[in-house]
Amino acid sequence: MAAFVRAVETGSLSAAARSLPSSLTSVSRQISALEDHFGTRLLLRTTRQLALTDDGRILYERAKSVLGEVREIETALARDPRQPSGRIRVSAPSLIGRLVIAPLLVAFLRRYPALAVDLLLIDRSVDMVEEDIHLAVRIGRLRDSQLVARKLTDLQMIVCASPEYLRRRGEPRTPDELSSHDCLVFSDSPGSAEWRFADGTKTGRKFRISGRLWMNSLEALISAAREGAGIVRVPSWQVQSDLSSGRLRRLLLDHEPAPTPLHLTLQPSRLASPKIRAFVDYLVEQWGEIDAFRSPSARP
Repeated sequence: MAAFVRAVETGSLSAAARSLPSSLTSVSRQISALEDHFGTRLLLRTTRQLALTDDGRILYERAKSVLGEVREIETALARDPRQPSGRIRVSAPSLIGRLVIAPLLVAFLRRYPALAVDLLLIDRSVDMVEEDIHLAVRIGRLRDSQLVARKLTDLQMIVCASPEYLRRRGEPRTPDELSSHDCLVFSDSPGSAEWRFADGTKTGRKFRISGRLWMNSLEALISAAREGAGIVRVPSWQVQSDLSSGRLRRLLLDHEPAPTPLHLTLQPSRLASPKIRAFVDYLVEQWGEIDAFRSPSARP
């Protein structure tokens, strides 16, 4: 597998042989043996380059993950587990990753000088195997899978507005009244949006919102709300200081939807890795100290 992956990454058998290091004959023999073992052609060889077959692409993605796990096992057995080392690849939603996780990494790297972290800010569900992600922060209820999950907190979506706006326009008492208010909507595609509110059912009810101001930045929308531009819907943790200071007021408390869980997920095979355990323990420890997440659904 190592010879096959190296051949794909270097683009030729001879380059793979030089980088391993090994002989061209040995690399060619190993890849042929791999094709015989799986009973399928993995590479299309020409005089100038290599091309992956469909089966070869599947094996290439999986083999990278397998080889990574082998390296982790070797590291775990060869080194003092009290001194984890290596590189950790972590994915997180861009907003939480930038505002919450990134600031925590400075102290983590100082605590573990032999570790390195790749933080990938991705607003989609990643394939942890194919994309070689060690840990992923995910918002929402997890689908049935083989992943191990550690719950970090609950996220509460709220609506709020500035006192100045509410003095001018009045305070909505029900979600239906939002249709007569200036709503600030987070979206990449202006048009119509839906905000979910509780209605006594498990899933709640969606209300169509036609906003006067649309942005693809929550921070910019919150700034506009502070200036009295309208009513905004945001995660409660992001406006905790504004609510405490009175710059924003929380609205429609009796109609707020159920909170959404936030999990840290990893593959079961990563549990034995000292570096992964170190990062999980550190993140859970630090998360409990963040004021904005101590009681995300608490009401004033």
